[in-house]
Amino acid sequence: MARTHELKCWPSYFEPIRRNEKRFDVRRDDRGFQKGDTVRLREWDSKTQGYTGNDEFRKIKYILTGGQFGIEPGYVVLGF
Repeated sequence: MARTHELKCWPSYFEPIRRNEKRFDVRRDDRGFQKGDTVRLREWDSKTQGYTGNDEFRKIKYILTGGQFGIEPGYVVLGF
């Protein structure tokens, strides 16, 4: 069953995702991400320590697990 994962996303990464220039995200593999799940990226302002109110939803289409191709074990690359 597909799930939705809610994640903080810093503005420098959020904007390229919003513009569809960045179609992947690197994350700690601690949530059981699965192909077909949805990621809700919530823009996080580290200066104010709060959410900006902007969010983007992306479906996970591909997962590259760590321990290969220079990706540290315990991390994943999520392809949107």
